[in-house]
Amino acid sequence: MTPADDPLYSQRGVSASKEEVHAAVGRLPQPLFHRAFCRLYPDVLTGNDDWAMLVHGDGAGTKAVLAYLWWKETGDLSVWKGIARDVVVMNTDDVFCTGAPQHLAFCSLINRNRHLVPGAVLNALVEGTLEAAADLEPFGVHLHYMGGETADVGDAVRTLTVDGTLTCRLPRNRIVKNEIRAGDLIVGFASFGQTTYERAYNSGIGCNGLTSARHDVLQPLYGQRYPETVDPATDPRLIYCGSHLLSDTYANHTVAALLLSPTRTYVPLLREIHENYIDSVSGIIHCTGGGQTKVLHFIDQLHVVKDNLFPLPPVFELIRRESRSSWKELYAVYNMGHRLEVYCTEPIAEKLIALAAAFRIEARIIGRVNSSERPRLTLTIEQETVDY
Repeated sequence: MTPADDPLYSQRGVSASKEEVHAAVGRLPQPLFHRAFCRLYPDVLTGNDDWAMLVHGDGAGTKAVLAYLWWKETGDLSVWKGIARDVVVMNTDDVFCTGAPQHLAFCSLINRNRHLVPGAVLNALVEGTLEAAADLEPFGVHLHYMGGETADVGDAVRTLTVDGTLTCRLPRNRIVKNEIRAGDLIVGFASFGQTTYERAYNSGIGCNGLTSARHDVLQPLYGQRYPETVDPATDPRLIYCGSHLLSDTYANHTVAALLLSPTRTYVPLLREIHENYIDSVSGIIHCTGGGQTKVLHFIDQLHVVKDNLFPLPPVFELIRRESRSSWKELYAVYNMGHRLEVYCTEPIAEKLIALAAAFRIEARIIGRVNSSERPRLTLTIEQETVDY
């Protein structure tokens, strides 16, 4: 089974591997560096051959629908600030896997059904974006929020979508090209816990897999109360088929807090890595779309072995219990405990683990890279081996 075939996604009209997307963008001009995490092109704005230009886009996905449910149930507008932060982080952290710009230009892209989503929600999204930008300033990262586009498209969007684009320039001699090698060790950095720069516990959920998580975990009453949160073409048996309310408690946290926990940014850590160890790092991977299989997009004749993964955080225990999905499905959709991994030699690995500890980010050597005739990934999960 491949991620594209996973019941978690395909039966709900979502593609975990985004094969159609990759096929479409394959027609675009080739980027400067084939395996860099983000697509880089010549700096056409200045014509400087020593620099590259990057324009990147990402969003909160259907996590915005979860926020909509919580807001409708409670009236709590602050949940939208978390969604705004998600959009910023999904963009900045992808970019910082490629390089470490000081200045980034950011634009929001919001599509809403104005009959259901009022201006107060838009105000909270703008405030959340500004707060996320301000939180990066102490680390020498200047996110310049330049507005964007808000469209009232109720005929096309049932509730709302929240996305963003980010533009920056990077010196070509400081770009991570993801030249992962046999013999590299893999350092994983936890997506859960509470860092020195976070205000509360982070469940580690990120912005991937929330369509399945929402329907697998939450009770049918949400579909009955809020039919606008459901694609009518979806098999009714797969709609809100879980056992929980958002207000339920699981592992000392509400289900809402676990599923809506804002995506952790690794920018403070990545900035330090770029400044101190970048010449010793062969690859940096952000385990977002595709979960733990993401690295397969960046290797050829290599076998990535991850056999010392983090214990499962509560949010993923909850999703696994409610969805009854296989390990293979889950690890191809969710990060399952770490959303950042760095490929390097053993002496550097130990230094990166110590660096992460200064931010209270749990880190460990999760595996290694071997030679192979084809791209391969093997995970060891509770004494079970899973191959991709």
